[in-house]
Amino acid sequence: MTTKTTTPGSLPTALDHLIARSVERAGGWIGFDRFMALALYAPGLGYYANTLAKFGHMPSSGSDFVTAPELTPMFGATLAAQVAEALEKTGTDTVWEFGAGSGALAVQLLHGLEAAGHRHVRYRIVDLSGTLRERQQQALAGHAGQVEWLGELPEAMEGVVVGNEVLDAMPVQLLARAGGQWFERGVVRNAAGDGWAWADRATDLRPPVEVDGSHDYLTEIHPQARAFVATLADRMKKGAAFFIDYGFPEAEYYHPQRHMGTVMCHRAHQADGDPLSDVGHKDITAHVDFTGIALAGQDAGLSVLGYTSQARFLLNCGLLARMEAGSVAERAMAARLIHEHEMGELFKVVGFAVGEGWAAMGFREGDRSHTL
Repeated sequence: MTTKTTTPGSLPTALDHLIARSVERAGGWIGFDRFMALALYAPGLGYYANTLAKFGHMPSSGSDFVTAPELTPMFGATLAAQVAEALEKTGTDTVWEFGAGSGALAVQLLHGLEAAGHRHVRYRIVDLSGTLRERQQQALAGHAGQVEWLGELPEAMEGVVVGNEVLDAMPVQLLARAGGQWFERGVVRNAAGDGWAWADRATDLRPPVEVDGSHDYLTEIHPQARAFVATLADRMKKGAAFFIDYGFPEAEYYHPQRHMGTVMCHRAHQADGDPLSDVGHKDITAHVDFTGIALAGQDAGLSVLGYTSQARFLLNCGLLARMEAGSVAERAMAARLIHEHEMGELFKVVGFAVGEGWAAMGFREGDRSHTL
């Protein structure tokens, strides 16, 4: 079945034409995961591959959203305490950051690690975006001797992995239940040929848990994020990993009342639910199924160090002491990291270790691993 949701305009951009060719080659329909991958990562054209501003405090900067490192350097400084502990526990000397954004977190982590006595840490950034890499290189010019950029995951690696708002940007598949039947929701050209429309195809795919009820229901599954964690686990010979993102454990993610899915777009610090419009000009994300992420790591041989809210994790790592030493304005910005109605509760942290784990500081109080 096909809905009537369409986009105005006449496919004016090179990205639109690239997606159109992909749709045509696929017989007129592509899954949403393919559409999302092209919209975000098509070389030189996708949202994360083009030159548009993305990260910043206010729309006046031309940015679309703000992440924790842009809010306050206390975020990276506090996270550095956990990274420093992990480097010591795993006997490694390299930090790996995936999706480093503006480079702000890398700068904060390097400063924090230096303050903790880790002055000779090697820093590796894995990022697909050439334009973001240029911005990162400018931000990290003072650490040029420590930082190296890679375009793909190496075959073998050791160290501590950090990913802040990385998993939410990995393409997802959409599953829709209508009239008691399950469909995969994909994308087609609209009837006028000047934009995009949703189209559903019957599928054997299902959410990882049964969704009670017979009502219509839309949700996501995350094979790419799970595959990423499994691949990372396979290639990590020694070390640990920490992922910070917004999301839920499985029971909340696939709750019967969460019937509209979690796909969301961000542009000019405004959110909307229409990924088929302004393609390439706004971010597209989906919340993270942290149960699926934890199981992917565990099934690949990693130990789960813990799972908790961002607020509890940062407080465990010493944020409160940093806030007390800051100015009123600095404390106000840092408070947004932990307030329940801001980032404190919606954002979660999951940690992994290669081999046997340890009582990681970020999870010492308020660990929610039992909810996964």
